[in-house]
Amino acid sequence: MPRDLVQGGAGKWALAQPTKVRLAVNLNAICLAPVIVADQHQFFKAHNLDVEFVNFGNSTELLLEAIATGKAEAAVGMALRWLKALEQGFDVKLTAGTHGGCMRLVTLDNGPATLEALKGRTIGVTDMAGADKNFFSLLLKRHGLDPNSDVSWRVYPQDLLPMVLKKGEIQAASGSDPVMWRLTQQPGYREVATNLSDTYAHLSCCVIGARGSLIRDRPEVAAAITHAILQAHAFAAQHPDAIGQEFNSKALNTNPQEIASVLKTHTHGHYSVGEAFVKEIDIYAHDLKAINVLRPETDPLLFAKGITADVLV
Repeated sequence: MPRDLVQGGAGKWALAQPTKVRLAVNLNAICLAPVIVADQHQFFKAHNLDVEFVNFGNSTELLLEAIATGKAEAAVGMALRWLKALEQGFDVKLTAGTHGGCMRLVTLDNGPATLEALKGRTIGVTDMAGADKNFFSLLLKRHGLDPNSDVSWRVYPQDLLPMVLKKGEIQAASGSDPVMWRLTQQPGYREVATNLSDTYAHLSCCVIGARGSLIRDRPEVAAAITHAILQAHAFAAQHPDAIGQEFNSKALNTNPQEIASVLKTHTHGHYSVGEAFVKEIDIYAHDLKAINVLRPETDPLLFAKGITADVLV
């Protein structure tokens, strides 16, 4: 995607008339901070979009149902939480990947040094269907381990993960920012891997989804939403400190400096649309199929093409 598409105003993606849209998001997710504060830099307004945020937290099923049933026009969320649900037939299309980074696998300084060293160990997670659990499962698979038999997974509340790690009940903890980033900044802990490890370094982890009927009936609105969100992320890549200050009033238990520090570890300057985006979803689908998250009969490339839409053509 040429950089001039996300810089210098709305261009051809500005709508002719002011248009109200509802955007479903997790309002407290730091990686979505550029979207939440986008109108402080006129990104939505420049596209003639009047955006109402609908907070669905981490409930992917409710979020996708909200889009499919018309309670929201679009949403931003984590690809690895969405793909299984989209395989089940929600009328939602993905229009772009927005950035990479925000999930980490952490251990103690004297814990397993590599993914291979986690064989026979226990990993703590907050959700057995979570994006981080899915991601580190497929990363373990790429490193020669069967995530269903070579490691054990145990669920804990996120704030208990450091304690059970220190007690030895688990040998690694998987989760998302800012909690896991904060843990890596404390003495005695270190990072084993992130969702920017290996071949995933240049993939999107969060995606934009829009209602299928919106793309079919009003593709220009889906394009305006997509372009505005990509602009917001491009701005964040260049101005993380500004986003940290602006998002702080909406964030929980953090501060502007921490928000900016976390954003700097993400790849908000990376975005993908069109064929590039299809290739990214194909990689995820192929790897999710290999760890039995997607159905055995699912063709990854056909699936990727079927659930994406290139609205910025």
